Amino acid sequence: MLRGRTRRGPGAGSSGGPAGEGPAGPPAEDPLDAAQESRVRAVLALGGVPHADLPDGVQQVRLRLLERAASGREAPRDVSAWAAVVASNLAMDWHRARRRQERVGERLASLRQWEHTPGDDSRELSLAVAHGLDELPAAQRQVLVLRFYADLTVRAIAAELGVPEGTVKSRLHTAVRALRTRLHEDEVV
Repeated sequence: MLRGRTRRGPGAGSSGGPAGEGPAGPPAEDPLDAAQESRVRAVLALGGVPHADLPDGVQQVRLRLLERAASGREAPRDVSAWAAVVASNLAMDWHRARRRQERVGERLASLRQWEHTPGDDSRELSLAVAHGLDELPAAQRQVLVLRFYADLTVRAIAAELGVPEGTVKSRLHTAVRALRTRLHEDEVV
């Protein structure tokens, strides 16, 4: 469906590939032609994605095009423009992830400094919390880590996970209660 519009439709020769290319290729042909791929690379690079990560970004755009076609949705009117917007969004996601990773690194560094203070109480508490996190269901552990270790707001967590804020709050409440119970059972707090 996607290939039909982008390769065989009127003006197929203007999509960047030779006029003879297209439907004669294997069924899993590349959904991006050379010009579209070049544009995606440029958008990613201008968006600040490092050169080493550009191939991954291009693959992400290809994957989203293929997923769109596989889901039965109509192909974008202008695949090149659609791919550029997706690439721009990927560049923003890359920056968000990098900032999040930097904040986590900073928090871990500050925790390491705190761990070096005399006394085994902090080490014991850290281990008990780690064990308690391991025992939580994945959804609860995820929101707990995003809220208290990645320092995201409830609203940001809900947006990132695609769930209502009430669901995030409920999961947080249940996770904190379970973790508190675990720490009391282990007589750590």
